[in-house]
Amino acid sequence: MAETREARPTMPGFYTRSVEGVTPIEIAATAATVLWLALSGGFFLLGDAGAATGGMHFLLVLMIVVLPVCLIWVAALAARSARIMRDESARLQASIDALRQAYIAQSQGGKGEPPHPAIMKRLDEIAGAQRNFEATLAMVGGVRTAEQASVSAPPPPRGADDQQMLSLGTPAEAMQPPLSKADFISALHFPETAEDKAGFAALRRALKDRNAAKLIQASQDVLTLLSENSVYMDDLRPDMARPETWRSFAAGARGRAIAGLGGIHDRSAIALTAGRMKEDPIFRDAAHHFLRRFDQQFTSFAEQATDEEITAFSATRTARAFMLLGRVAGTFD
Repeated sequence: MAETREARPTMPGFYTRSVEGVTPIEIAATAATVLWLALSGGFFLLGDAGAATGGMHFLLVLMIVVLPVCLIWVAALAARSARIMRDESARLQASIDALRQAYIAQSQGGKGEPPHPAIMKRLDEIAGAQRNFEATLAMVGGVRTAEQASVSAPPPPRGADDQQMLSLGTPAEAMQPPLSKADFISALHFPETAEDKAGFAALRRALKDRNAAKLIQASQDVLTLLSENSVYMDDLRPDMARPETWRSFAAGARGRAIAGLGGIHDRSAIALTAGRMKEDPIFRDAAHHFLRRFDQQFTSFAEQATDEEITAFSATRTARAFMLLGRVAGTFD
């Protein structure tokens, strides 16, 4: 995307600021200063303050003349700085909106327009994102190495009954302790930073659970693809639905009955995701696969989860991805 931005000319006025001369703020401050000097001068000339001498005279001049004038100009400078900051903020927001609108216009342009080489390159990178996922997991926690070591290691000596059960094909997952709901929720939110040891530990434990690992992998895929369009879950501020609405979804309700789950209203994120869903088959397949996994896993999770646990679940990055993709896919219509 960096190449696309460099090739597109910058619109005038986005990154330049005109040099202002005297503004109404300075004119008002000057008028207030002149008025105050006239009033204070009249006070010294006609009042009893002119009779004061020595230190008292200096103190009166300081308090009646100098300090109010200083306060007037401090207020004027503060007002001008606030105005400049508002102008810069509006200019920056206009720049961001223009870049996003230009990308959307290019994505939804006519069929006769040739695709930009940068977009073709990004599509190839998207195709390889799923293939690189296993390497990403290995780099994050060394999970695959640990799992392979545990599979290749000889089982400890067991009794005759245990040997008979293993010979009948008992899966290795049955020997693992059940995944706690706290670890499951933490894993779906993913570690906050590279130093988040508790988050990585919860992620490693969740990846040892087969069903949880499938949802985590599907979530990682869609989050990676969305980030390529600068759509990040941390930037979204959805309207949180009540636990009863989530339980209705787990019970099989769809459409308007669970419309409260589609609490994301960021127009840019929705437009970018909808355009990607329409034009990119890899992203579309990954999104539908994620929605299926989310549906299956949340249904089993909600059976024994408390309202507090469902609320914590709904605040994860995975749940926000479901809200966004579900709204684009029409799950809540």
